[in-house]
Amino acid sequence: MKGLKKQRRVQIIALATVALMSAVLVIWVFVPSEAINFFRSPTEVVERPPGEGETFRIGGLVVEGSVKRGEGTEVAFAVTDTNATVPVRYTGVLPDLFGEGQGMVALGRMEGGVFVATEVLAKHDETYMPKEVVDALKEQGVYKEPES
Repeated sequence: MKGLKKQRRVQIIALATVALMSAVLVIWVFVPSEAINFFRSPTEVVERPPGEGETFRIGGLVVEGSVKRGEGTEVAFAVTDTNATVPVRYTGVLPDLFGEGQGMVALGRMEGGVFVATEVLAKHDETYMPKEVVDALKEQGVYKEPES
């Protein structure tokens, strides 16, 4: 009887392993790479430029005095982690809470040294900053806890 239980346990473990490997393979094959967007700080973008056409998220603080409005809904600004700065171009309506000196995250890709954003997200209250931005600023040693 003990041999039968052990054999059944081995079969279940083998079946679970095959199912898990199959699920990973299905995700690997069928999920488009555009669906996976990695976060990068401006320093990471400058030090290790992304591949041509690679979509990713960039975040940091909007540089004071860098917001320039163009024709219609075009806007250009710069984002920094206080160590490096990356110019950003966006066409669309910016969030209400978007502003200079504020935290933001944008989704897009690099084109000729400029990050062309397809989506811009801003903080939602005076103390919130996206986790990725906080982590990047902490790595640089310049993060300051908000006053309560």
